[in-house]
Amino acid sequence: MSNTVEFGLDTFGDVTADDDGALLPQAEVIRNVVDEAVLADQLGIDFIGVGEHHRNDFAVSTPETVLAGIATRTNRIKLGSAVTVLSSDDPIRVFQRFSTVDALSNGRAEVILGRGSFTESFPLFGFQLSDYETLFTEKLDLFAALLKGEPVSWQGSIRPPLKDQSVYPPIETGTLKTWIGVGGSPESVVRAARYNLPLMLAIIGGNPQRFRPYVDLYHQALDQLGGAKQPIGVHSPGYVADTDEQAREELWPHYKKMHDRIGGERGWPPTSRASFNSEADLGSLYVGSPETVARKIAATVKGLGASRFQMKYSSGPLPHEKMMHSIELYGSKVIPMVRDLIA
Repeated sequence: MSNTVEFGLDTFGDVTADDDGALLPQAEVIRNVVDEAVLADQLGIDFIGVGEHHRNDFAVSTPETVLAGIATRTNRIKLGSAVTVLSSDDPIRVFQRFSTVDALSNGRAEVILGRGSFTESFPLFGFQLSDYETLFTEKLDLFAALLKGEPVSWQGSIRPPLKDQSVYPPIETGTLKTWIGVGGSPESVVRAARYNLPLMLAIIGGNPQRFRPYVDLYHQALDQLGGAKQPIGVHSPGYVADTDEQAREELWPHYKKMHDRIGGERGWPPTSRASFNSEADLGSLYVGSPETVARKIAATVKGLGASRFQMKYSSGPLPHEKMMHSIELYGSKVIPMVRDLIA
């Protein structure tokens, strides 16, 4: 197992604070994300994922554009989204943009398709939330057809039909690696199996082992549908510092700001330090010293049979310099320790 597990990082391009607590301009945040990816590449980290949002607390609205910039400054790290909100985008344009990133990076592009947990893109691009299910289902069906790399004939209810339509640029070699991002619905797990696409589990709260039934369901569905074995990935939040105490003290105020802001929009009560500590101790928050984080990642990887772990290293206004140190520790210390633990 130790040879096949990959380790990645994810960021939503959260708008970060400077030393005085003032929020940085979104343009500066985007440039910092590129620098974070360059450091990850230098450290030998396998993957960097960039999320898509359309709101003032996240700077990245077009992951592919940022990934194209990263592609020209890196050599080996795989480049993907985390996630691309397919429901409110055009599958053909998504494919074209990622095949362009693939060209710029010499074959390192991936896409993680999902519904996203925010809805701002629907009114922005003129879609109805009432069409949520139909939009994702049909657009994923079209995207799966594009992955074959042949002229596409496709028909659905959301757009005029396509007849023997070629899409450019084609992927240079092989196919575009495409994951389905799932937050915890059995239907989404089965859908990934139906298209024989890899599964990325977004585990952002609670004990990660509670996702084991979804892993089993995915394997069963692949078997029943006659699909080839596919990798399973895990995306969870985390932060690494020199000691456990330092990691929690540095992360907590920024974690609380982010959670209370998003929670306030969704009618949740403010998060507490006890809840934060519980997530860090028993849940899906990978925060602490390199040793602590490595042990926790190893337990998740082994318990779920994951072949990739992606740590979301950004957390609200957590400063760029702190994230850079976290990335440094993750790449130089955590990953080697996890490899030893799962060997």
